[in-house]
Amino acid sequence: MRRKIVAGNWKMNKNAEESEDLLNELIALLPNDLDCEIIVAPTFVNLASAVDHLEFTPIEVAAQNMHQAENGAFTGEISADMLKSIGVNTVILGHSERRAYFHESDTLLASKVNTALKHDMQVIFCFGEELKDRQANNHFALVETQLRDGLFHLEAHSWQNIVLAYEPVWAIGTGETASPEQAQEMHEFIRSTIFNKYGNPIAENVSILYGGSVKPENAKEIFSKPDVDGGLIGGAALKAADFLGIINGI
Repeated sequence: MRRKIVAGNWKMNKNAEESEDLLNELIALLPNDLDCEIIVAPTFVNLASAVDHLEFTPIEVAAQNMHQAENGAFTGEISADMLKSIGVNTVILGHSERRAYFHESDTLLASKVNTALKHDMQVIFCFGEELKDRQANNHFALVETQLRDGLFHLEAHSWQNIVLAYEPVWAIGTGETASPEQAQEMHEFIRSTIFNKYGNPIAENVSILYGGSVKPENAKEIFSKPDVDGGLIGGAALKAADFLGIINGI
């Protein structure tokens, strides 16, 4: 049975005090009968304190990025070993903002994925099309290329540590949201693409999250689709009530 996951990407938001306040609110509001895994991804400087703060809770901590090298002269970068040493075992790779603003290519991301898996980390691998790609009816081909070039070099056993996050870039931070039908259409295509490469067990067991302006108001309808296994949440993850409202949509 596929895992249901709701992950909150805090991006470059929340200082140390604000992060602690948000975590306290989440802990206080968390229901006892969770139907999904919960992940939060604070900024790098707050990861260690978040791990400590959430030690006795079901909430997991993820990093928003990671360098592909083991160590070296890479000023400002963070390695897999550094993350593991503070108890962070999950990393988000390939987020649309990393691809757009920092020009991360599928080749680079494949290298980052390799490093993360070498350290037995879970990878939330992000991908998705921009508005121009969808308008040109090129969105399926682009997503297939991102999957192929970023992940299809992996051996089958590595997929137990892969979570996919489909991001229609045109629906991130814009208030626009892919309709539940559009989300399902793409998630079904993603699963069939994985099936064609790896076969049914991997395709049926990999969790595919939707990331594009999910809100408490639309979460239940989006998450009800058969190939949508949860969400990668941006802005709504910064308010405890909104994030918990989305979690309750699973």
